[in-house]
Amino acid sequence: MVLKIDFNSDEAIYIQLRNQIIIGIATSQIEDGESLPSVRQLADHIGINMHTVNKAYSVLKQDGFVKLDRRKGAYVAVDYDKCLAQQELFDTLQVILAEAICKNINRSEVHQIVDKIFDYYEKKDQAQMDK
Repeated sequence: MVLKIDFNSDEAIYIQLRNQIIIGIATSQIEDGESLPSVRQLADHIGINMHTVNKAYSVLKQDGFVKLDRRKGAYVAVDYDKCLAQQELFDTLQVILAEAICKNINRSEVHQIVDKIFDYYEKKDQAQMDK
């Protein structure tokens, strides 16, 4: 998996790293049960502080995407409660859609954007299955 970190972004590096790993899971570039690089390896590879990687892994653990084990290290373990995930999605989308409405983005345009994103992930997922 290729991680794209923008060092000039206003978004914190640990959040960028978290998001890239979640996208990797969604596109099947990283499989459930797969080990992630050690904190030291990933920090050296990207050229960032180990504490930044550790924070990203901790947030991923808290969000239910990875498990941390002293012997195994970090590995993907998508553990979710669908009802809770739907409520979190609702809460997040509520604010995002309010912003969209304030910016004159209509329902149809939002649906087009959502469909485009789902199409992207479904194509990525299918491409991984075809390998």
